[in-house]
Amino acid sequence: MRNYFCKYIPPRPDFMDTLTAEEAGLLMDQRAWQSDLFSRNVIVACGPVLDPTGSYGMAIYSIPESHDIAAITVLDPMVQAKIGHYEHFPLLELTACSGSHAAI
Repeated sequence: MRNYFCKYIPPRPDFMDTLTAEEAGLLMDQRAWQSDLFSRNVIVACGPVLDPTGSYGMAIYSIPESHDIAAITVLDPMVQAKIGHYEHFPLLELTACSGSHAAI
């Protein structure tokens, strides 16, 4: 398996604050698409990052060696609508918990 940190770059820095109705609908489609990949253990974690210089989306993917990460992320409804794009970064190593809550 290969693991990737993927950064979804929206079309403008203030994207989250200036969403159109069409973009809001596509974000819901994106979330459903990601949820499906999560349920199939393709996405390990995903969500929005509130960066003061411009928010973006992130996802960590775990895919077979024979698969191309760009061929997967190009299927994102936002990318299909030509609203934003991805940057892909291979992870040398990935350690992840299996639970959804911390026991501190």
